[in-house]
Parts: sequence; C-alpha cells; structure tokens
Amino acid sequence: MFDVNLSNRINFVETIFTNIEVNMKKIKVGILFNEPMPEMYKAKTVESVKELGFVPYFEVDDISPVEEYELLTKIVEKNGFNAYHFNVRDDFFKLIEHLKIEKPDVIFNFVELFHNDPKLEMNIAGIYELLKIPYTGAPPIALANCQNKVLTKRILAYNKISSPRFIMVTELKNRYKHSLKFPLIIKPAYEDASVGIDYRAVVSSNKDLKERIQNILENFKQPALVEEFIEGRELNVAIMGDKNPEVLPISEIDFSEMPDHLENIVSYQAKWDPLHEAYHKTIPICPAELPNDVRKNVEEIALNAFKTMGVRDYSRVDIRLSKSNEVFVLEVNPNPDLTESAGFMRSAEAAGYSYEQALVKILNFAIERGKQ
Repeated sequence: MFDVNLSNRINFVETIFTNIEVNMKKIKVGILFNEPMPEMYKAKTVESVKELGFVPYFEVDDISPVEEYELLTKIVEKNGFNAYHFNVRDDFFKLIEHLKIEKPDVIFNFVELFHNDPKLEMNIAGIYELLKIPYTGAPPIALANCQNKVLTKRILAYNKISSPRFIMVTELKNRYKHSLKFPLIIKPAYEDASVGIDYRAVVSSNKDLKERIQNILENFKQPALVEEFIEGRELNVAIMGDKNPEVLPISEIDFSEMPDHLENIVSYQAKWDPLHEAYHKTIPICPAELPNDVRKNVEEIALNAFKTMGVRDYSRVDIRLSKSNEVFVLEVNPNPDLTESAGFMRSAEAAGYSYEQALVKILNFAIERGKQ
C-alpha cells in the first residue's frame, strides 16, 4: 500500500519547487545597453583578415552588439527569469519613460557611454539609484573614481598599492620637465577600454613624447597621463562578488608573437579591432603560469585594489609584473566586457563556472542587494 505520509511529503516538496519557479519568473530583469546607431555595425569576415597578410589567431565572427544582448536575454530567460533587453539609444527621456512603464525588478546594466561620453556612465547608474532599482555592477562613485585614471592612482598610492610613476599634462608646451624614466606610455586621462592607446602610445624620446601629448590634448580634449612603461608581463585579474569577492584564475597576455613594429601593450586595436594584427597577437593564457608566491601576491594586491576602489559584482584589475616580479596596478576596471569570449569570462570558466552560471551569479548579487 502506498504510504500516505510519503505522498504528502512528495506533494509538499513539489509545491516548494513550484513556488520557487513561480517566484523566479516574477523577477523581471531589464538588460539595458546603449547603442545609438546599431545599424552601423557590419559583418567582419575572415576573408577580410586574410587580405591583411597574417593568419588570424581568433575566429572573426559577424555578431553585432545588439545580437549579443539578444543572446544574453535568452540565457537569462532560460534560467527562470522574465527577461527583456532595451536599447537606450542616447535618449534620457526615453530611458526614464521606459523604466516607469516596464518597472524592472532588477537591471543588468550594460550602459557604458552616454552621448559618446564615458564620464556619463556614472550618471546612468545614479538614475537607477534614485529610482531604487537594484542593478548589476559598480555604484556611481566607483565608476567615477575608476574613470579618472589620475585619481585612481592617487587613491591606490594612499592605500600603499603601487602603480607606475606618472605626471599629468594639461597644456601643450615646448618641453616637459619630469623625472620619469623612458620608455613612457601616454594615455587620455579620462577614457577607458584602451581608447586613445595605439602602437604609438609608447615613446622613448622627448620629441615623441611631445607629439603624443599633443595628439591626446587636441584629439581627446582632456589631459594626457604620462606613465613610466613597465617592461614585463601583463596580467588580468578577474574578481567576482559583492560581500565576499572571489579572485578568479589569473590570465596573462602573451606577447611572444607580437611583431617588432608593434609594442607589447593591449592597445585599442588589440582589444576591439578583429581586422588588426595586434588583435591576433595578444594571446591570453589562463591560468597564467606564475610561481606560487608571486601568484598569491598578485591576487592579494588585486583584491585590495578591488576593495579600495569600491567596485563590486565583477571587475578586472590590470597589472604589470616587472622583470623583478614587482606588482604595478595599471587600472581597476568596473563592469568589464561580459561576452563569452572576453577576458572576465575566460577566468570564470577557468574557475569552473559556465557562462550561464557566471551571468546568473552576477545577476543574483544585484537581486540580493534589492532585498536589503
């Protein structure tokens, strides 16, 4: 005879899981991004790469940013959420109206620019804050501080975290007095994602220094950050978490295939242009092969930088390891690229997370904050 108590227990358990599933589906996730002119993206083919005269290391696909968000929406829906994606298109009033109508329970925030200005990224997060909508990623103050490279370096220095020696130049001069040692690398002071950094960014003479500073001042309309260029290894340290952040396996950029006419740096072209040779010559190795004591030191410094700059959920700390294994923090990157082939997800995969698991974990950090 069938056990009635067992039947009741089975029904009870089924009811619990049914309620959990219903509750998850009630969580409305707005995946927000900003692509003002998505129609401008065109397919980039392997044939185009071959015409440049080198063998591509990475596969060049033709997926557009909008298609990436469509795919991400499907993944979030597959994991039990009510998800949709929305393109802000540089329209503040459209954004506000959308949030009033849709009323998302949580926002997966992918807005990095507004009117092509990265400094306005913090303002978008500020809107979510004012409307009391939980969202993924760094809060406004962390976005603002990390956006300002000079301020970041000063905050890190105050907390005894080393970064390359530097000066900031705000106006063009015939000659710049400094005590920095060549080679130097010059960057726009308020950009991110390697914007303004190409193969000419590293200089070894005062003449080239002056030309590069002029390029930054005139073309980017902002100060130039001049840093000592650290010869050595480039490491990317991905960190995931809110209350108890987890350091993921360290990734290294292998420059061994980089041709002589290109510097051993992760330039804008190396990050974002699949038709540029640098894109295919900056090869990630994850996990990086490091002596145990060096690895622990890098992890400790990266985690300290993460906490010091106030980022959360997911971040990437870029580090240069000198030939004597001295650690220099280059940048703390809040809300780095979350596409499946990007550096953060590479480290997450090495830590044992699937792409879906990592996305849901990041989303759940914001959901938990919303309950507080």
